[in-house]
Amino acid sequence: MPTNIDEVQADLIKRLNYFENWKDRYKYIIDMGKQLAPMPEEYKTEANRIHGCQSQVWIQIEERDGRLYMQATSDAAIVAGLIAVLLRVYSGRTPEEIINMPLDFLSQTGLLQHLSPNRSTGLYHMIKRIQAEAQARV
Repeated sequence: MPTNIDEVQADLIKRLNYFENWKDRYKYIIDMGKQLAPMPEEYKTEANRIHGCQSQVWIQIEERDGRLYMQATSDAAIVAGLIAVLLRVYSGRTPEEIINMPLDFLSQTGLLQHLSPNRSTGLYHMIKRIQAEAQARV
């Protein structure tokens, strides 16, 4: 399993671009979401809720040993998959890595262009929350 940010993004790009059509890519993303660890109910608070998403999304971020670890969930299958993609990239990173990370995989997979406007907005709000949490810890 790749560990540094560039390797993780390259792996995601390779995996998503493996599929020739978006129906199969979405299925893969949804399958990733189904593999998310269940989020404890006590983390599903208003403070952890991502506003700006059409579906319900919660993200819990905690710092351990200078790294940010995340748990998240959604009530929508495709959104849970997008969360799984973001957690693969962001979770376990230092705040500095998160802040300085270019999100190459979003453009190189065509993901942004193929999401509905509402899902793109939700993805943007999830990324912004993660980056804001990282910025607050620098």
